[in-house]
Amino acid sequence: MEGSPDLWDFAGDWRLSRRIDDRRAGTAATFEGRAVFAPDGDGLAYVETGTLHLPGQPPLEGSRRYQWRPGIHVHFEDGRFFHAIPPQDLRPEASHDCAPDLYHVSYDFSDWPVWRAEWRVQGPRKDYTLVSDYTPER
Repeated sequence: MEGSPDLWDFAGDWRLSRRIDDRRAGTAATFEGRAVFAPDGDGLAYVETGTLHLPGQPPLEGSRRYQWRPGIHVHFEDGRFFHAIPPQDLRPEASHDCAPDLYHVSYDFSDWPVWRAEWRVQGPRKDYTLVSDYTPER
């Protein structure tokens, strides 16, 4: 693969494994579940579901939703723009300024179809890294 995957390459079911390192709290959490990219209008609906494991707490069920659109533009569930995945290389980066916090993502598609999204989030009350690994269930 010479560049980032095309939008439709993501369609299907994925195993999702995530680690959340909270520098401010000095803790690490994990999330295990699945992500589904399903056709939705001119793009894909992203739905992830799974179990969040926080230190010293019972497991919590969680989910999140996004809209992925042509050109690989990622939107929040309500349609607001989140970020775009630049198509030029196998390790594209993007940012989202949600004042007062800054979200920066580094994608890694070099081992496609296994891929990773690593978020670095910093702000007055946030300082964490979230690493999500995706493996196809196809």
